[in-house]
Amino acid sequence: MRELILTMAMSLDGFVCDPTGEADWIRDGDQEAIAWKLENLSNAGLHIMGSRTFQRMSAFWPTATGVFAPPMNQIPKAVFSGQGTAVLKAAGTPSGQLQPGAESWNEAHVASGDLAEEIARLKAGDGKPIVAHGGAAFARSLIAQGLVDQYRLLVHPLALGKGMPIFSDVTPPRRFERISSKAFPLGSVAQIYRPA
Repeated sequence: MRELILTMAMSLDGFVCDPTGEADWIRDGDQEAIAWKLENLSNAGLHIMGSRTFQRMSAFWPTATGVFAPPMNQIPKAVFSGQGTAVLKAAGTPSGQLQPGAESWNEAHVASGDLAEEIARLKAGDGKPIVAHGGAAFARSLIAQGLVDQYRLLVHPLALGKGMPIFSDVTPPRRFERISSKAFPLGSVAQIYRPA
């Protein structure tokens, strides 16, 4: 059985993006933080995401050439969408030369059933962990239903004041056990937690 890891960047005041969905601040150029993020992405056996994130990523990653492109393109995907396979057709069309593994975006597994049941099916397989990417709504759903086995949060030294949280649907309050914490030179801190 494999674990579901939620990996998210967030502001010091707990938001994963501003109220419009922008999160340009997550690209702070800290090389050690980038290496940490790359290691986490590369260790995934499956990337999962909601349909809006899938549409944005599938338009970007297939032609991207940066350090994150190989794991984002070459590792299989699953997209959670009520649209069924239509979500694959609605995905953006990348412009430019396709990178190795780019076909994985068109071959993504589409999960359109009950979220908890679909996650249970994915976890039942063997292999490397499942890494969940936002957006905020998808992450909130995973958290609210208690489906996340590990949280890898990269907290940036920035307060947004308002934005989109991911823990707002948690009731009753939940406790977490800190697994590790690592500070990076430009002020970001990687916090890894498990449900207690």
